[in-house]
Amino acid sequence: MGRKNVSRLKKLQYLNLALNNIEKIENLEGCEELEKLDLTVNFVGELSSIKILRHNLNLKEIFLMGNPCADFEGYREFVVATLHHLQRLDGKEIERSERLKALQNFPVIEQKIREQEKAYFLKRSKEKEEAERKIHEEEEKEKQKENAKFLDFDKYSYKDIDNTDPSSPLQKKENQQPVIEKKVNKKTPEELNKEFWEKPTLFTPESRLETHRFLEKQRKEKKKLSDKKKTQNPPRTLITADGRVLNVNEPKLNFSLKDDEENNQIVLDLAVYRFMDSSLIDVDVQPTYVRVMVKGKAFQLILPAVVKPDSSSAKRSQTTGHLVITMPKVGEIIMANRKVCKPVKNPERTKLQEKKRSNQIEKLEVDPSKYSFPDVTKIVQEKNKPLRQIQKKPEVEPCDNDPDFEDNPEVPPLI
Repeated sequence: MGRKNVSRLKKLQYLNLALNNIEKIENLEGCEELEKLDLTVNFVGELSSIKILRHNLNLKEIFLMGNPCADFEGYREFVVATLHHLQRLDGKEIERSERLKALQNFPVIEQKIREQEKAYFLKRSKEKEEAERKIHEEEEKEKQKENAKFLDFDKYSYKDIDNTDPSSPLQKKENQQPVIEKKVNKKTPEELNKEFWEKPTLFTPESRLETHRFLEKQRKEKKKLSDKKKTQNPPRTLITADGRVLNVNEPKLNFSLKDDEENNQIVLDLAVYRFMDSSLIDVDVQPTYVRVMVKGKAFQLILPAVVKPDSSSAKRSQTTGHLVITMPKVGEIIMANRKVCKPVKNPERTKLQEKKRSNQIEKLEVDPSKYSFPDVTKIVQEKNKPLRQIQKKPEVEPCDNDPDFEDNPEVPPLI
């Protein structure tokens, strides 16, 4: 497996190595607690390498489907007879009768497996040679493409050279007829992609590595295109040619703009990323607008009033990480929370005003057109109702004959 450090995982119980380029089972002796091993769709062709798993006494289940060894004749019987403690193989439970039968025929099965392994090794050596040849050819093609980029034969011209000697090499080149080159149509990335995936290939570790290289190449090309687009894109217009300021929110941040009339200031709360370094933020306050650069992206906002840039301040919130910009206004008076001075009273002046008011006789003027005198004839006196006299309740004195009466000698007589 090529990973010697795996054997150090003493308490490892489940190991999943599916869809890799594993050709041999090794370096698992130290995994003492290993119970389940998954080697699905690998390239294990050396089936006899499973003998190393005899040391893993806790191993109960193993998956080898999708490997070349799974196609060998007697594959299952060989594994069952080799690993006595195994309970399930490729998801199928191993019965006792199956194990007894495999142990009886083990010498014959082992001989068949060894022969099939030798044939597989010869096949693999040829596949490796073919894969190396293809890789070498691809490298040569790449070198030729790189060299062709630097050679541009159309730039060379011999017309400006004054050489009349027909035997000179330069004159011979001029006399030669131009060679017509056939233009090769370059394939689009979509066509190359389709051609690669439709091309039949062998199921080998090299083909899987080739697929990985192809995907990596596509990823790099996409990255180059995206980088080119970033460089080609013109910078965002923040102020037009006629001097008009635009509202821009490139980083797409939430914000709130508050006009604080009590303190005569404008407060901008910008929801900057909480864990972003403050060195990546640049604030520029102007009298009519504010601009904040967040990781190179511009946030610009027109202000509703003229502010003082020199007196403005910017702070980061310790809880939310938001950027709070405080901008005092220009040319306004604070009206709220202002103490009004009371006028001082002059005692002499107040006395004179009181005398004038006392000398003046105030008369009540009544407009007879709006108000009329009351009609006396309509006034009716209500009959006097006789007052009800509240009768006093007779005081009841206790008698000696009363059953509830108790004569207590200690109580003094009532006067």
